[in-house]
Amino acid sequence: MGVLHSVFELSGSMVKQRKIDFPGVTYVDDEADILNNPEIAGVVIAVPASLHFEMARKYLLSGKDVLVEKPLALTVREGEELVKIAEKENRILMVGHILRFHPAVVKLKELVDAGEIGAIRYVYSNRLNIGKLRIEENVLWSFAPHDISLILMLLNEKEPLKVEAHGGAYVNSGIFDTTLTTLEFENGVKSHIFVNWLHPFKEQKLVVVGSKQMAVFDDVSEEKLKIYPHKIELDEQNIPVAHKAESIVVDFEKKEPLREELLHFVDCVKTRSRPETDGREGLRVLKVLEKAQDYLLNEEKR
Repeated sequence: MGVLHSVFELSGSMVKQRKIDFPGVTYVDDEADILNNPEIAGVVIAVPASLHFEMARKYLLSGKDVLVEKPLALTVREGEELVKIAEKENRILMVGHILRFHPAVVKLKELVDAGEIGAIRYVYSNRLNIGKLRIEENVLWSFAPHDISLILMLLNEKEPLKVEAHGGAYVNSGIFDTTLTTLEFENGVKSHIFVNWLHPFKEQKLVVVGSKQMAVFDDVSEEKLKIYPHKIELDEQNIPVAHKAESIVVDFEKKEPLREELLHFVDCVKTRSRPETDGREGLRVLKVLEKAQDYLLNEEKR
């Protein structure tokens, strides 16, 4: 993209290999070279979640715009502090909710806003995989931020009225490997988010059930966005009957979500525009995560 100045790699042992893999990139071994360099306008922070708050705070206070990977922080209090610092210092603060920049999701949002799906009745998502098991965050914090962000965006809701979560820790005590989170919103819509990193295969689906049609975003499939124009009608005895219809593959412009996310951040830095996934959006997601986490921990005590 032509905007990379330099990279500070937290893992010193990785720098030698990184220099071999990416010979055209400048690596620095002193973080002060980033913090104190006036040529650097913004930074992208991709480190373990436990370090997000500390590093985002440090760079915002140094006068840099910040794109930090999800989640924004690990507590609402920390997230609120980052938002306040960004606003006080007039800095851009963006959170890496990458699926918000997926062209299929952008198209889905257009369909919803245009009324093609009808009134949304229910939304649910499955994010399942046999993948990297983390020890600094559980599966809720690792997987669910994406889906929480998408659901809030599709419903145009700031936060749900009610959050419940159930889960299990099967590999490491206290680190949930699977969780099912339910959300209830003021507009009457309910949703659930099922995340699991002990699943035999990868599945990443978001299903939107509307009064007119149903939509499925399947990030694992080649046909990533489909519409199902199923109808439910009452028969002569007033018994609801489902009339199934063939799915319709929805076309959209093929773009790389990560590149779109980074282009958006660069544009916001240049134009001083508010990011689609700014600090306040990240904070709304963080509030849902914290409520779900509290419910999980209290459930263990019951």
